[in-house]
Amino acid sequence: MSRPLGGHANWRISSWMTTEYEPGSGPLPKPSTHSLRDRIIDATMESIAFHGWQRLSLHTIATAAGVSMLDLYREFGSKQAILSALLRRTDEAVLATPVDAQSDERPRDRVFDLLMRRFDALTPYRDAFAVLARELPRDPLVALGTGARLLHSIAWMLEAGGIAATGVSGIIAVKLTAAAYLATARVWLRDESPDLASTMAILDRRLRGIERWYGGSRSPPPRDVAAPA
Repeated sequence: MSRPLGGHANWRISSWMTTEYEPGSGPLPKPSTHSLRDRIIDATMESIAFHGWQRLSLHTIATAAGVSMLDLYREFGSKQAILSALLRRTDEAVLATPVDAQSDERPRDRVFDLLMRRFDALTPYRDAFAVLARELPRDPLVALGTGARLLHSIAWMLEAGGIAATGVSGIIAVKLTAAAYLATARVWLRDESPDLASTMAILDRRLRGIERWYGGSRSPPPRDVAAPA
């Protein structure tokens, strides 16, 4: 297993973060800004945990965020758009700190670190994700859209770890890694250990089973990795 991550976040991630993060040193750095979009995203996740997904209205989200319906309309066109924005914000938080690859580190180790950063970042919203895991299968259009957005995120995680996400083998690597991530997420939702030991164990086991698709030890990209488009 790669470098374990310590204690987990009790904060909300905002937009772009610049403070460097050392895997194993604790939660990702706390953001310094909280924009209108971030307030809406956070209020949506809190509302999902309380009201559920299917019965959640945009009016309820606006009220919880303390914004007008016009402000909500200007920022997001739907509930699904808010979920997609959360995934993008998580991508940005993870990619803000470049992977510090060690000479003897395997590609799988870098992927492990990046995916554990994602679980750290999403920990404040675990109750909401437990609801989504139950209810999204009954909303297939949103489930398909969110699944496509997750594949986009996973592709960026692989690229950040120095693994090509294009071509036949790259596409297979993305899909297998997404499957490993979702299988791990089911454990993460129930993992109450302070260091997420059970989550790390299942993620490590899942990644070991697919690491042959990660190719050789291509170096990760330069330290100024850009945010996903």
